[in-house]
Amino acid sequence: MSLLAGTAKRDITTNDVGVLVNDPLYAKALVLDDGSKIVVIIAMDVLAIGGLGDVKDDFMMKLRSKIEAELGIPGSHVLVNASHTHPLGRLLCDDDEQVNRTFDAVKEAMENRTEARAGSGYGYEDRITFNRNMKMKDGSHWTVRYAFPSPPDEDVADVGPIDPDIGIIRIDRLDGTVLAVVYNFACHLLIGVPNKGVTANFPGFSSKVIEESLGHGAMAFFFQGAGGDILELHFKDINRPRNSEQMGMMLGLSALKAINGIRTAEVSLSVMSETVQLQRKSDFDDRIAARLRDQAELLASLRNTCLNFKTFLPLYLKYALNGDYPADYKYRYLQEERIGSNELVTMDVHNRGNIDQYLNNIFAMEQLVKIQEDIDTLNFHKQLTEEADEPTVAAEVQGIKIGDCAIITAPAELLAEIGLNLKKASPHAHTIVAAFSNGYLHYAPPVYHYDKGGYEVTECMLGPEWQQVYEDKAYDILRKL
Repeated sequence: MSLLAGTAKRDITTNDVGVLVNDPLYAKALVLDDGSKIVVIIAMDVLAIGGLGDVKDDFMMKLRSKIEAELGIPGSHVLVNASHTHPLGRLLCDDDEQVNRTFDAVKEAMENRTEARAGSGYGYEDRITFNRNMKMKDGSHWTVRYAFPSPPDEDVADVGPIDPDIGIIRIDRLDGTVLAVVYNFACHLLIGVPNKGVTANFPGFSSKVIEESLGHGAMAFFFQGAGGDILELHFKDINRPRNSEQMGMMLGLSALKAINGIRTAEVSLSVMSETVQLQRKSDFDDRIAARLRDQAELLASLRNTCLNFKTFLPLYLKYALNGDYPADYKYRYLQEERIGSNELVTMDVHNRGNIDQYLNNIFAMEQLVKIQEDIDTLNFHKQLTEEADEPTVAAEVQGIKIGDCAIITAPAELLAEIGLNLKKASPHAHTIVAAFSNGYLHYAPPVYHYDKGGYEVTECMLGPEWQQVYEDKAYDILRKL
């Protein structure tokens, strides 16, 4: 039997008339049927599938149960990926409507099934992202965040890797027109749009570019990748408006370039889903104590200064603009030297000392902001762990194979290196790493990151043992698909 494929979508944006909506949020459903099994792939413009944001923890259970009961499709054959677009308040319709509208999209996609062919490939886009974990000269990590300042340039040694690949699955009707495109890219969605309205962020714009260019009712499904430590390049740029449209257009055009080169054929489907138990982090008290010691040390380093910001800034600029003769023209210094006076030179030494001391206090303040954020985050996750009252947490690892392309999932914010490892080890021609799928367990960093002080480890609820357990299961599923 030939592959059957159908698509549909539903608007899941909040119904609150007081909320400004720049572009709607969707639940998009792709149903694939090879005659022996049916797979449902859902892309949602949401922060996470449970655990964070508007989608509740029981969403997956309710949706899968409804699909299984009413459509006869096993729940383990349903994949739901969150784009990880960040909220500015409530984004979505109410809880029951989220389930019902998403189910309605799946039901309609089932009804829309038509004979189809599939193919896969990779696009490439390296101009719009960067790894936010700065590698510092002392061996630590400093994560670029809006919550605290970036590190001094002179202390930065390097940046981490990005994943520039755009994983693509193309689904064609038998007449050669494109029915659906699944495209996978790794990056946090934070910049938004200038009017601060609800937005699907840059994947909303890239999907529009793809759909309008392909025509014939083609539907684009954005799948978030291993983007836990990947940010939009202009995330902290203070010299341009915060608008993700240009990035979305760049991603869309790069995806189109690859889409147009993919050839489709008859394919079969494979699907596997298994659950592993991941160890929870247990050293919160030690980490909090360490940050409190760092905080005390920095507080003790603060020193008295006669300057405030009003006097510091003009003085700093004066000495930065002309380091040799900051007080006045050179002839004043030459004249002083000729008559044996050193008043200007002495004043310069005094002022430079005050400037240095004030700068040291500023840098200490910047570090204190980061430390306080770390302490608050660690306390939050300590509370979550204590409320869970279990040493482990269940994590679903799902694999779906469509022709030559394998999709492997994780219910967490995988960091880029984990995604790159999975792709490298995969035996398949093309591999899509779909993090943020079928649940949400916060950040999942590599083991060697745990003692480097990055935000993803601070915000992580998993113990370092998670990586081996998850990767072993993911590799096993990839081999068996």
